[in-house]
Amino acid sequence: MSWAQSLIKLSSYEAEVLQKRLSEIVDRRVAAELKLAMLHAEGDAEDAFSADEAATGLYRPGFLDGLRLRKSSAQVAIDVILLEEQGARDALAEAFETQKKYEHIAENIRVVERKELGRREVAALDELGIRRATR
Repeated sequence: MSWAQSLIKLSSYEAEVLQKRLSEIVDRRVAAELKLAMLHAEGDAEDAFSADEAATGLYRPGFLDGLRLRKSSAQVAIDVILLEEQGARDALAEAFETQKKYEHIAENIRVVERKELGRREVAALDELGIRRATR
């Protein structure tokens, strides 16, 4: 295996690792968004319940404050994960660019080798022709 093929293989492995990392980050973001959606649903359910129960009026302000804090905490977590996801996407894009560069270099090496082989074959045929002509 040539050094160019080794570089391509390594860069492919790096891209796969980054894809897995991105997938894990997206899963975490989806879970955090689901948590936020559940908190919104919990708030809606509390609103529906408190409309029917007069006794919940004493506990409602504390519940709403706690719910607001949990929602803001979940939103902050989502924002952090979004930043991490963007960084992972950028790293993956860079890894793919690097892989394409290595593939391009390997292809150029193959083209140069084919040209050199063709040049040698032409030179060998020319020499063979010269030898036959002198006989």
